[in-house]
Amino acid sequence: MFMYFFTRSPKDRDARTDAAGPGPFTPAQAFDALYTHAAPSLVRQAYLLTGRRALSQESVERAFHQAWGRWPEVAVDRDPAGWVRAAAYEYALSPWHRLRHGRRGPDLITGQRDGGDGRALREALLALPPRYRRVLMLYDGLGLDLPETAAETEASTLGTARRLLNAREAVAGRLPELADPDALHQRLGTLARTVTPPAIPPARAVRRSAERRARLWTRAAIAFTALIVGATGFTLATAPTRYWEPLAAARPVDGVPVTSGPEAWTEQDLTLRDRLRDEPFHGPQRLVPLPL
Repeated sequence: MFMYFFTRSPKDRDARTDAAGPGPFTPAQAFDALYTHAAPSLVRQAYLLTGRRALSQESVERAFHQAWGRWPEVAVDRDPAGWVRAAAYEYALSPWHRLRHGRRGPDLITGQRDGGDGRALREALLALPPRYRRVLMLYDGLGLDLPETAAETEASTLGTARRLLNAREAVAGRLPELADPDALHQRLGTLARTVTPPAIPPARAVRRSAERRARLWTRAAIAFTALIVGATGFTLATAPTRYWEPLAAARPVDGVPVTSGPEAWTEQDLTLRDRLRDEPFHGPQRLVPLPL
């Protein structure tokens, strides 16, 4: 049995013990605990990064699909929530979404619990390039330090620092009251916790969806492999076993007589033949053979 321990409050541990009995979590219970803990905040963050509710929900679901498919690896990771967060951010900020119909621009931003100030900050955040948005969300929104932010974005520490400074400068240009990094950190962190999140399905539905997707891909891989094997066998059965030199293409040849047998003798040819027969020894005497 695969073991996974997730940090929760004592009250939650007691409730889990009463429901499932003593002992470590099963893989499904551990996944459900991680999903219940991390999914609501992740979908808020993805919504702030993309401005699209459907895409943020899809990004979080896809990230948890990957986590359930690679659960033995994710469960022993030192930060499972960070593993899922990196996958969700990567999918949410993929440039390929611009090619999808109806997914090219953010949803209409309306005033909600975050208020007018939160709306202005969301607009300023969406105006940033995707790489700057991600760095700003991780460092100022979630409070990660610079090395952790660089590791999650797969960039150098110096490059991450430059992106962070450029992102802060761009936000301060639109919202001068957020020129102070502490004020930006407080406002962005509050917005990430209070923005109205898109609806997410329950953990059990996400697990079943991931399992269906895995079965579908497995069957597709098997079918593709069988197709390749069949095509290879057909090729081996019908391929020639020796090399036949191709015939040269026909072309006309001039100056060669037609192969139709000897030509008919003319009258001049017959006269010359009779003369040679009648005078066989005509010529100088020294060339005429003497009879024995």
